[in-house]
Order: sequence, then structure tokens, then C-alpha cells
Amino acid sequence: MTEANLIGEIPESFNNLSSLELLDLSLNKLEGTIPGGMLTLKNLNYLHLFINRLSGHIPSSIEALNLKQIDLSDNHLTGSIPAGFGKLQNLTGLNLFWNQLSGEIPANISLIPTLGTFKVFSNQLSGVLPPAFGLHSELKLFEVSENKLSGELPQHLCARGALLGVVASNNNLSGEVPTSLGNCTSLLTIQLSNNRFSGGIPSGIWTSLDMVSVMLDGNSFSGTLSSKLARNLSRVEIANNKFYGPIPAEISSWMNISVLHATNNNFSGPIPAGISSLVNLVGLYLSNNRFYGPIPAGIFSLVNLTNLDVSNNRFSGPIPAGISSLVNLVELDVRNNMLSGSIPAGISSLLLLSVFKASNNLFSGEIPVELTSLPSIYILWLDGNQLSGQLPHDIVSWKSLFALDLSTNHLSGPIPKAIGSLHSLVFLDLSENQFSGEIPHEFSHFVPNTFNLSSNNLFGEIPPAFEKWEYENSFLNNSNLCANIEILKSCYSKASNSKLSTNYLVMIISFTLTASLVIVFLIFSMVQKYQRWDQGSNVETWKMTSFQKFDFTESNILSSLAQNSLIGSGGSGKVYRTIINHSGEVVAVKWISNNRQLGQNLEKQFVAEVQILGMIRHANIVKLLCCISSESSKILVYEYMENQSLDRWLHGKKRAVSSVDSASDIILDWPMRLQIAIGAARGLCYMHHDFSPPIIHRDVKSSNILLDSEFNTKIADFGLAKMLAKQEEDPETMSVVVGTFGYIAPEYAYTRKANKKIDVYSFGVVLLELATGREANRGNEHMNLAQWAWQHFGEGKSIVEALDEEIMEECFMEEMITVFKLGLMCTSKAPSDRPSMREVLLILDRRGPHQGHAT
Repeated sequence: MTEANLIGEIPESFNNLSSLELLDLSLNKLEGTIPGGMLTLKNLNYLHLFINRLSGHIPSSIEALNLKQIDLSDNHLTGSIPAGFGKLQNLTGLNLFWNQLSGEIPANISLIPTLGTFKVFSNQLSGVLPPAFGLHSELKLFEVSENKLSGELPQHLCARGALLGVVASNNNLSGEVPTSLGNCTSLLTIQLSNNRFSGGIPSGIWTSLDMVSVMLDGNSFSGTLSSKLARNLSRVEIANNKFYGPIPAEISSWMNISVLHATNNNFSGPIPAGISSLVNLVGLYLSNNRFYGPIPAGIFSLVNLTNLDVSNNRFSGPIPAGISSLVNLVELDVRNNMLSGSIPAGISSLLLLSVFKASNNLFSGEIPVELTSLPSIYILWLDGNQLSGQLPHDIVSWKSLFALDLSTNHLSGPIPKAIGSLHSLVFLDLSENQFSGEIPHEFSHFVPNTFNLSSNNLFGEIPPAFEKWEYENSFLNNSNLCANIEILKSCYSKASNSKLSTNYLVMIISFTLTASLVIVFLIFSMVQKYQRWDQGSNVETWKMTSFQKFDFTESNILSSLAQNSLIGSGGSGKVYRTIINHSGEVVAVKWISNNRQLGQNLEKQFVAEVQILGMIRHANIVKLLCCISSESSKILVYEYMENQSLDRWLHGKKRAVSSVDSASDIILDWPMRLQIAIGAARGLCYMHHDFSPPIIHRDVKSSNILLDSEFNTKIADFGLAKMLAKQEEDPETMSVVVGTFGYIAPEYAYTRKANKKIDVYSFGVVLLELATGREANRGNEHMNLAQWAWQHFGEGKSIVEALDEEIMEECFMEEMITVFKLGLMCTSKAPSDRPSMREVLLILDRRGPHQGHAT
């Protein structure tokens, strides 16, 4: 009865089938609990209920059966694994993965003499692994990844010599890899990624004739690679460890390898020429090591290569002309080396190339015009080199380009007008060159999020579109530029002497009056410096630190607060809509605490938020105007967002109402939702890739995506953000698991390791909210939205059935499906399978409308 489209609950009447030996109800839509009465079938040997919607606990009465195989995987089962499983002495296979089981693994399961397959990955199991696994049975598959397990791996997993695979990634396991696994000649795969293992790798793992994949990334393994290497290895992932020494010349024997991922280690020496023998290589990742010498020309003969990352090493010499042979190359990253010579014109042959990063090398010469013909390029970084000459005037095919960085070179001549026609461009940095002439009028046709022309020889008036606060640093050190903004001289500075004198007089009078008012106001402020809040029993001294221009003081803020203006609250405090009494200006005030005992964690959170937000200027990030602090309380004052949060528009019982429309049934149509997604993606992309050091938000959700009066998107609440750089300077911030249920990436919940991919996961949930209209923690009755979406997709159902019927129209169907699929990609269980925010933004931008609207 497998794949019979069965619905409803499993009937109790099954207990009448006394002769039943096999019960297979897998791949259906069964709900409810597993009935205890059914499990009295004494002749039942095989119980297959996988891929359904079953919930509740596994019945303890199962121990009375004579089962040989149990497969309850991919359901919504909760509770613990029954200890009674250990009494099933004929059990050969136990599959419980993709559920929500918790507690420890019963030790007596490891004593079952017939057990060959044990798969419990993707649950919430904790405790240590029973040490007897493999000692009493011919264990073949041992898969316990994506849980909360700790302690060491069992020492006897391959005691009977039958073990084929060990998969224990994404736990808190520690210690060394058992030496017995090095002697396990039957082993095909070992996956221990993202744990806390240390020590060396048993040499036998590298030399096993049948070994296919070794995945050890994200640990503290050390030592060198063995000079004796297995011939059948197809995937080696050892990134983020402490391996050192050279890559052995014998690597040429890895004839079947498709992926070699060795970033973030201490490898050194030249790359052996024998690497050219790896004809099946698809991905080569060697960044952040100490390799030196030229990049072997043989690498550029590997025609199957799609990803080549050798950044952050000490490579020297030119990029070989043979690069034109890499016709399947998608990403090329050679940043931060000592490469020299010219940029090969042959790169233009790489029609699939989408990312080319060559920053901070010694490249010289002109940028070849052929480079502008790359049809798929969307990231091009050539900054920090010695490139000279003029930019090509004609751009053949950069229609998808959204990030162009040519800063810190010796480029000269006019800025090509054609750049202004690149409507996908959101990041443009041409600073610290020798460009001259006027800024092309065509630049008025696009307004990138990041735009920098500083430190050149430009003259004339800047386009009016850039006379905004967020571009205040975009034109510095261009002495002959003018504009109607403070940082540049006025374009009307050549007026008559009499008019100039009059202007000066007006300025002097205005300045004098302003200074007088400031003095009076300061005296008043000193008298009023102690404020009372609520009952007013405590006198406090307040200190204001400003980050923007405004016309209010801490006294204005504190006196304007009122309990009835509360618009939101969360783990870090309450948020008030506040009208400044003297000016009528509306701001959002976040009151962090009203308790004198703030605690160290909250103090760190406040400091981190202020330091980060005070530096940020971006159109899709909420502006922090100032912070106000006292001994007991912390206050953050933000710009006010009239249409409040996306969460209220999507999920509020009473939909939010636009400040310009009083309709009670107003909804967000699809064009507007897509535009909101693009805006939020731009903000996150800036945080992850364009800000230095990069920023992790750590609590991306629809209630932190705010909308102004025109429904422009801005990301809020960076109280939980954490700079990636120098994490050791603030370890306590990293030790706190934060986030919101339904949005938290599964690996973050148990590893507490924050990285960019946890934000990508959370943003993926937001995309699913936009496409389906469902709440993040309510995919259906038993699972959150991401789990529900993956199950819907995995069951082969039509994606159209999952979309929000309230806004679905035929003309938007393709876009909605794309966003749904992108949400799935972002919420992939393996962080490495999730795209970067740059990639997310690229996909959304290609789908994005020019404007959306509310209906």
C-alpha cells in the first residue's frame, strides 16, 4: 500500500491481521499517532511507515514484536527512542531519521546482535553515543548527523569489518577519530563535519581502496596529508581545520576526485603539477592557506572545473593563457595573492563565468575590452591592483553585472557612459584612481546601493540623484566636483561679489543666532539633566551619542515617551512610537531595559548594536539616529517606519493600514511582496559582503523587516548582530543562542556557530512567507514553514498548490514559483547547499518588477 495516496489515521483494525508479516504504508499522507494495538501482531517482521505525517510518541509496546526492520523516517514523531527497541534481537535495520525525537540513544540498541543499519540523523537527540555500537553486530551504516550528540565516537564501529559508512556531522562530538576506522577496509564514506574533533587522521582512511568520500571540515584536525592516497576518492572536504604541510605529489592518483575543499588550513608549498591529472575535478577550493609559487598551468586544462578558489595565499606569476580552456568555469577567485601580469583576454571565452574576483594582487596593464563581453558575469572585483589606462568605452554584455569594484588602481580617462546603462548594478566602486572628466549624465538612470567615486580627478556637477545623505562619502577628494550637499563646494560659488557678500552676511547672522540658541538650550539642559521615568523615584544621568543630524535632545525623547505608544516588544526591550513634543517629529524609541541590573550579556548587546549601526549608511537598513544611556537603562532612537513590519501585513489579525489609505482590507500584492524581498536582500547583502568587517544579523524575520510610508524596505533590530572579524574579542556574544522559532537554522541551534548562512536560512523562511502567506512557525499543525515547504516539495506536489491564493494571478505565477524554490534553496539543511546573499539578490533582481503596489 505504498504510494497509494492514503489519508487519515492508521486504523486500529490492523491488529486483527494476525498473520501479517509486512506492513508497508510508506509514501502516503497518513496522520495521527502510531496505534498501539497494531503492534501486537506477533508475526510482523517489517514495519515501513516512512514519509507520512505521523506524530506523537513511538509506542513502547513495539518491544513485544518480532521485527527485523523498522522504518519510521520522515514523519513528525516526538519523544524519545523506546528502550524496548533493545529487546528486538532480530532487528537488522532501524531508520528513525527526519523526525523530532529527543533524549538519549538507549544503550541496549547497540547490543542487538543482528543490527546492520542505524539511521537517526536530523533529530534532536542528545547525550553520548553508546560505546558498544559495532562490537556485537556487523554494523554497515551508522548515521547520526544533525543532532545534539556529544562525547566521542564509539571505538568499535568496524569491529566486524562490515562498516560502509559513518555519518556524524553537525553535532558536538569531540576527541580523536578511532584508529580502528583506519583499519576498516570496507569503509566507503566518513562524514564528521562541524564537530569538535581534534588530532590526526588515521592513515588508513586516506589509503582505503574503496573509500569514496572523506568529509571532515569544521573541526580541529591537524597533521599532514598522507603520501599514500586512495584512488577511488571522489570528494574530499577538509576545510576549516589545522592541517599543514604540502599537498603530496601523489595527489595525481586521485583520478576520480570531483571536489577538493581544503580552505582555511595551514597548508603550504607549491601546488604539485600532478594536479593536472585530476580530469574529473569540478570544484577546487584552496583559499586561506600558505601556498606559494605559480598556479600550475595544468589546472587550466581541467575542462570540467566549475569553481576555482585559490584566494588568500601567496601565489605569484601570471594567470596562464590556458584559462580560456575552462569553458565550464562559473566562479574564479584569486584575491589576495601576488599574481602579476595582465588580465588574460582569454577569460572572455568563459561564457558561464559569473564571479571573477582578483582583488589585491599585482596585475598591471589595461583592462581588456574582451572582458566586457562576459554574458553571465555578475561580480567583477579587480580592486587593489596596478591596472592602468582607460576603461573600455563599449560594454558588450554586462547586463547581469551587479557588483563592479575597480578601486585602488591607476585607471585614468573618462568614466564610460555605458556603465550608466547597467541597470542591474547595485555596487560600483571606482575610487582611488585617476579618472577625469565629468560624471556621465547616464548615471542618473541608476542609483546603486553602494557608489564610490572618491579620490579621483573628476569635475563638474554630480547627478541630482546622488545628492543624498547615503552618498555623502561617495565623492570625497575630487576637488573640482560640485553639488548642493555640504561635503562638496556649491555649484553656484561663482556668483557676484555683492551676492557672495550678502550670502556671507546671512550665514554669519544665522550662525550667531544659532550659537546663542544653543547656549541657552545647553543651560536649560543642564538644569533638566536628571529625568524621571514611570514613578520617577530614581534620579539618573543620561548621556546621548548621536549618529545623524536631528533637532532634539535626550530630554525631548524621555518627556515624550508614553505607555500607550507601545508598538512592539521583544527579547531585548520595548519599542515606542514617539512624537517629539516641540517639533512633532516621529521617531521609534527602543527602551532596552528598566532594570538597574542589566547584566553583562545585555551590556555587550547594546554596545555591539551602537558600534555597528552608528557606522551604517544604507537605503535598506533602518537608521539609528542616536543612543541615550544611563546607569540602568539603554535607549536607541531610530527613524520611524510608518507602515511598520512585514509581519503585520502578512499575518496580523487586522491587516496594517497604510498611512495614506484607510481601507481596512488592504493587502500586499505580489509585485509589492517581490519588491520587499529585493529590498531586504539588498540590506542583508550589504551586511554580509560590502561592509567591513561583515555583519551577521542573527535574527532575520518578517517582524524585523520594516516598511516606510512608500513601502520601501528596511531591515531593523541589529541588537543581536555580530561582527565576523575578531570573534575572539567578544566570545560571550557568540555563546548566546538567539533567534526566533521557525527562523533559526538547524545547525545554529546546537553548534552555536554564527555565520552568514544562518541569515540566509532565516531569509529563506521570509521568502516562503511571502510566497505562501503562511507564518514561519506554522507550516501546518505539526511543523514549521520550512519543514512543511520541503515536505510539500519532496512529495512531488505542485508548487502552485503551496502559493498564497489570496494574491495569486497567472501573470505572477512564474515569479512566485521562483521565490518559493529560492526559499527552499536558502533553507537547505546543509549550510554549504545554501546560496550566498549575493546569489540570492541576483536571482531576485532578475525577477524583480520596477515597482509594486498595495491593493
